Amino acid sequence: MLLRLAHQGRVVSGLPPVAATQLMVGRAFPFGPNGEPSAIDKRCVAEPLRLTVLGFAGDEQGDLRHHGGPDKAIHHYPEEHYAVWRLDLPQVLPERFRIGAFGENLGTVGLTETNVCAGDVFRLGTAVIQVSQARQPCWKLNVRFGRPEMSRLVQESTRTGWYYRVLETGEVAPRAELHLLDRPHAEWPLVRLLHHLYADTLNDSALTAIAALSVLPASWRELAEQRLESGQVEDWSRRLNTPVAATGGGKPR
Repeated sequence: MLLRLAHQGRVVSGLPPVAATQLMVGRAFPFGPNGEPSAIDKRCVAEPLRLTVLGFAGDEQGDLRHHGGPDKAIHHYPEEHYAVWRLDLPQVLPERFRIGAFGENLGTVGLTETNVCAGDVFRLGTAVIQVSQARQPCWKLNVRFGRPEMSRLVQESTRTGWYYRVLETGEVAPRAELHLLDRPHAEWPLVRLLHHLYADTLNDSALTAIAALSVLPASWRELAEQRLESGQVEDWSRRLNTPVAATGGGKPR
């Protein structure tokens, strides 16, 4: 399928419309071993929602330092990944792998990290959104699924999901279709970014390209620059390892 961008006078190779099978929001609540807040428990809605530059009306984030904000306004997780996780982790109760369990706002069939690229622009309802980055899994997935290694498994699998920024605000209804409008970086599918983020971590040419990829958030480009300068990979342990529960009168760590 070809989608013509009249305002740019060119044609880009596109994907057919993909129905957003689920539209989900959630409220923050005490979640971690020390009561750390999270809004990872997303639930499906049946009515249209307003989408602003900070996300859907009624959606919250428990940790605004690491979640939410303009570059993480919407989280998308492919619905087809759930079946794979059930097969990979039969010891986890199947009901834990319900749609919304990864804290996503959108769930679809047909879009994955292999065919979605950094900077892709989609129309969703009356809004326009852009893929800003892949998800960097954190320890809250360990708690969510009752597996201390879950965040690392998600990272290693590249089944991370991704985030959007909102270019044009609007209204989105459940089952609204995602229409690809532009693909400025077809050479950067998310799976390639994830490969260099977590596997081939000190590839100078890849890091140089990532540092120059303007559609990525500044934090991702700075991370690539830091690796180039230091020749070292940043420590992931704080992000991936579940905090130790405080005991007695001690402070949470």
